[in-house]
Amino acid sequence: MEEGDVDMVAADSGAELGDMKKRLKEMEDEAAALREMQAKVEKEMGATATQDPATATANQANREEVDARSVFVGNVEEQLLALLLGDDESLAGTLRLGVDYSCTPEEVQQHFQACGTVNRVTIRSNKFGQPKGYAYVEFVEPEAVQEAILLNESELHGRQLKVK
Repeated sequence: MEEGDVDMVAADSGAELGDMKKRLKEMEDEAAALREMQAKVEKEMGATATQDPATATANQANREEVDARSVFVGNVEEQLLALLLGDDESLAGTLRLGVDYSCTPEEVQQHFQACGTVNRVTIRSNKFGQPKGYAYVEFVEPEAVQEAILLNESELHGRQLKVK
């Protein structure tokens, strides 16, 4: 390099570094604004819950009503593990069914359609989005739960279902 020449690599790196610092500052400001918004929403939700006990009671009653129309579908191995660990109390009052990891909500719905009108099927997944092997089936009619329990040990995708 001769005297008076400009090192373009260093100049580009300096400009890039400045852009990166600017973007980092913008991201930090955005994160702070989001934290403020979240704190505000949490404060409002907490204030609503303490100010309106009738709403809290209504929400609890609604959850109980939905639970009465729902079943849990888990896999047989999970059931045995829960029993071995003495965790069977957490299973009381729910319908459990073990679903194959490739099952879709539509397939689970079809399997239980004869029991009653299926309102919703929820297949739980882990933090990576992969199915955990169990599902919740919510029916429109509470009587459908008893019909669904009769499908205990039936097969779906070649896998034995445990329905509780």
